[in-house]
Amino acid sequence: MESRRHHPTVDPAEVEFAAVRAQGAGGQNVNKVSNAAHLRFDVRTSSLPEDVKTRLLSSADTRLTDEGVVVIKAQEHRSLTQNRAAALARLQAMVDAVARPPTPRKATRPTRGSVQRRLQSKAMRSQVKAGRGRAAE
Repeated sequence: MESRRHHPTVDPAEVEFAAVRAQGAGGQNVNKVSNAAHLRFDVRTSSLPEDVKTRLLSSADTRLTDEGVVVIKAQEHRSLTQNRAAALARLQAMVDAVARPPTPRKATRPTRGSVQRRLQSKAMRSQVKAGRGRAAE
């Protein structure tokens, strides 16, 4: 039960950062300075709990490669340190999103009223479609 209360945190030592040039507007500063942060995080070799790893690897996130590496590019700030912090925060948000296991679905039956309403609407729709045919002579 303790793993449910504890949110796993990403160890910054397991994250690779590279400084790359940012895209978009910014004038000459964008052309001169490499202040965008390119983060790479290998999920399979990380120290995250195994259940969190499997949920993260099975997620349909486009930032996750086929090799199990999360790639995040942060370029919204003008300083490299702020972009590194933003990229790390986004990675932590990804981990937090899969940290809690999904609640299992409980099978339920539709109520009698909802079944009757569904059948009534089907019957009405059937009458509408039947009226579209050729008129009987």
